[in-house]
Order: sequence, then C-alpha cells, then structure tokens
Amino acid sequence: MAFLDKHKAIERNASLLLVLSFLVVTIGGLVQIVPLFYLQNTIETVEGMRPYTPLELEGRQIYIREGCYVCHSQMIRPMRDEVERYGHYSLAAESMYDHPFQWGSKRTGPDLARVGGKYSDAWHVDHLTNPQAVVPESVMPKYGFLKETALEPTYITDLMAANRLVGVPYTDEAMTNAAADFKTQADPAADATGLAERYGRVTVSNFDGQVQLTEMDALIAYLQVLGTMVDFSTFTPDASR
Repeated sequence: MAFLDKHKAIERNASLLLVLSFLVVTIGGLVQIVPLFYLQNTIETVEGMRPYTPLELEGRQIYIREGCYVCHSQMIRPMRDEVERYGHYSLAAESMYDHPFQWGSKRTGPDLARVGGKYSDAWHVDHLTNPQAVVPESVMPKYGFLKETALEPTYITDLMAANRLVGVPYTDEAMTNAAADFKTQADPAADATGLAERYGRVTVSNFDGQVQLTEMDALIAYLQVLGTMVDFSTFTPDASR
C-alpha cells in the first residue's frame, strides 16, 4: 500500500511526472544509443553488395513513385514460416544503399526482398500490364502505361549525385558514364564491359522486349536485382555480432 500511495503522488504531480518520465526515456535512449558508438560498423560487411546501376536506381524511383512499397514489403523476418516462403532472412547490408529503405509495414501482396530472378522478364511485363491475367485474385492496379512511357537518362547523374551525398559510393567514373550505363543495361547487343567493371555482376537484358527504352525496362531491372547480390550458398553470418 505504501508503494501505491507514492505512485499516486507522482500521478497527481504533473511536474514530477514529467521529470521522472523524461529520466526514464533518457535512460532507455542511452541504453540503445551508447553501444553503437563502440561498434566499428553497425552494418555487417557482406560480399556481393554493390550500389544500384543507373537503370536499377531509376527503376527504384519508379517503384517508389507508383507506391509499390505500400503493398509490398522488402524485409524477410527470421521466422521459420517467412524463411520457408521467401528465402533467407533479410540482412541489414542489403539495405545499405537504399535511401529510404523499403522494408514496409504491410503486405497486401507478397514480400519482394528475394523476387529477383524468380520470374522471367516476360512474366513481369505480363504481370505489370495486367496483374489479374497472371494472378486472378490479385488486387494490384495495372501498370501497362509504363511500357508506353519512353525513358531517357536526363536526370540520372543528379539522382546518383544525391545518393552519393548520403553515402552511396558512386565513383567519379560511374557518374561520368551514368547515361551510357543506363542505356547499355537494357541493350543486350551493347558492349557491357565497362558496366560490369564498374558494378560487378549485372543483368543486361531488353527487359520489356521493345526497341524503345521505357519505364517498364527500369522497373523490371530493379525488381530483377532484388535479393540477388548476396550469394547465400556461401554466406556465413558474423558470429561476433
């Protein structure tokens, strides 16, 4: 009863309640934040991770613009049912070049963290053009207009520069060749040697099957890279973390 009486006194004194609440929040915040200053890096270094290519980066912007993240998460939690359905749980390193990250908080559709390479380019074209023709129960809107919308690398260098400002390690060479790399990735007949030297393993394809470079090409290029950078057959978690 004595404890309850003291608790009652705190609740009736607004100033005391405010001060004690502030102390509790401060202590809790310090417990979470202070250890981070003693870590060399809060994100585990994982082999295979690279910045998005210019075309993939543009596709990501289209993905965000069209609100795809509202219905599709990009984070697989370390729970048995999720891992069995979607694949290896998501690593922090897989979002290290995402500004903002696309973890999401709702799944109207499936998680897309490992969708890269799961379906063919043609499947994605059909699905984006008319989702219900591929998945009858889908409530996804139609995005066929992306295939009709021509795309030029007009602002891609600016977009890469903005990402470099927040820590994405785009080199000066990558910035200089941004427009050329943008078009090369969607043209299987082009010489992709320079693109591969700058970004490593990159999928080069005529993603939407048309001669004209479109927003559909960029969006599919982005979808096809999701979850493919890390080779989980050889990945070993850092036991020290």
